[in-house]
Amino acid sequence: MKNVKVWAKAAVIRAVKTVCQTAVAMIPAAVTITDVEWTTVIGTALLAGIGSLLSSVAGLPEVKNEYQEAGGGDGQ
Repeated sequence: MKNVKVWAKAAVIRAVKTVCQTAVAMIPAAVTITDVEWTTVIGTALLAGIGSLLSSVAGLPEVKNEYQEAGGGDGQ
């Protein structure tokens, strides 16, 4: 159960970072702040966050390292 909590925390942190990075990358596409299509920015950022969570299912290096440091796993 502890591993699930560690994974969930790491996955959520990674997804939030991805959402923020995507939103920031989308904003300069407009000439001025009033020209920003916020629905597109929010939708794209949320989709990136969902993609991040789904890719985290394959594994997170930071979780694997913490698990190994705690004496678990064989490093593969």
